[in-house]
Amino acid sequence: MLSGRVHQVVRTLSHLRDRSAVIASSWRCTLVTFHRHRRLGSFITSSRIVQALTRRTLCTAQIKSSKEETSAIVATPLLSKLFPQTAPDVDHATEEERRKRDEEEARENERAWKRMKQGFVLFGSGSLAVIVWGIYVFGGPQLDANGQIIEDEFSGNPLVQQYVQRLWKSLEYYRKILQEPSRSHLLPDPVQYPYIQPKYTLVLEVKDVLIHPDWTYQTGWRFKKRPNVDVFLAECSKDFEIVVFTAEQGMTMFPVIDQLDPKGYIMYRLVRDATHFVDGHHVKNLDNLNRDLKRVIVIDWDPNATKMHPDNTFGLPRWHGNDNDVQLLDLMAFLKTIVLSDVDDVREVLYYYRQFEDPISQFRENQRKLAEQLLEAERLEQSKVKPMVKKWSRSISSRY
Repeated sequence: MLSGRVHQVVRTLSHLRDRSAVIASSWRCTLVTFHRHRRLGSFITSSRIVQALTRRTLCTAQIKSSKEETSAIVATPLLSKLFPQTAPDVDHATEEERRKRDEEEARENERAWKRMKQGFVLFGSGSLAVIVWGIYVFGGPQLDANGQIIEDEFSGNPLVQQYVQRLWKSLEYYRKILQEPSRSHLLPDPVQYPYIQPKYTLVLEVKDVLIHPDWTYQTGWRFKKRPNVDVFLAECSKDFEIVVFTAEQGMTMFPVIDQLDPKGYIMYRLVRDATHFVDGHHVKNLDNLNRDLKRVIVIDWDPNATKMHPDNTFGLPRWHGNDNDVQLLDLMAFLKTIVLSDVDDVREVLYYYRQFEDPISQFRENQRKLAEQLLEAERLEQSKVKPMVKKWSRSISSRY
């Protein structure tokens, strides 16, 4: 304690000595300035200068003293840590409060760790109980109406193995429900004579091909019809069996299709439960369609949805809701061309157009070139020179 007080006294004397040196230096500068002005005969002005310099000297000394005291206060904790023997007295009450606070924080951390361990134990126990319950419920043998056990292929195995194998079979069953179509034949068999079965089957995606979902603050979600969709459905229904095949939920699409096609041009509707779930995508497997794939045309904008049968796909650019769209009319012309040409295997035609980024634009370009060729052939036919002299008929030549 004595060494600390001595240290404070020494520091105070050092501050006073520095302040005296600053004041003496300022006064020397003041006197020099005073003598210069006195020689020039301006005593009043010099006195004013002396007063100003005196005030400036005192302010400078006070500022420097305050800075030194602040730096000394800031530096005191650091010096106290480096040299504990020179540290001033510490408030024992503050030290005791800090120690209690640290102890309370340590106890709180201990209680938090205990609660965490208890949570892990409860979670592990609950998970184990759920697993045991699942094995018992889904792995148990089936019972008949009288409560008797029905024998199955796992009945001869050890008891634990029976339950595990039945559980695995149940999980596999639910996996197939989620990933595979709900039935092997998605469409009924083709109708027979005297009923009319169209030669070709047209599979259409609904979203962003026939309609586009739109959302606004005023109306919320609604579906916008694509321009010329009514004409397209009416004309295609004359030569095609129209099937809607989408990955959307049935509860969403069925009311929309009812509004889209009030006249019933669409013959069948297939939704998400008819798709395969592969690599995060709902894929349309045409093998389950129950139709001859040589006469099936799929119209879709998403290549992932038809990656199992790309040769049956005619890619259409995705429609984003613009009102000046006319691609359905071009698509209708393309389909009519296939019908009029009586194509036996549509996959050959679709394979040709699959190499282009925009098949419908390429079809328009091919139609333009064909029209130019027909006009050129007609012009050449009309420009042929006719003979001026005709052959005499046999009847007239016989007179001579």
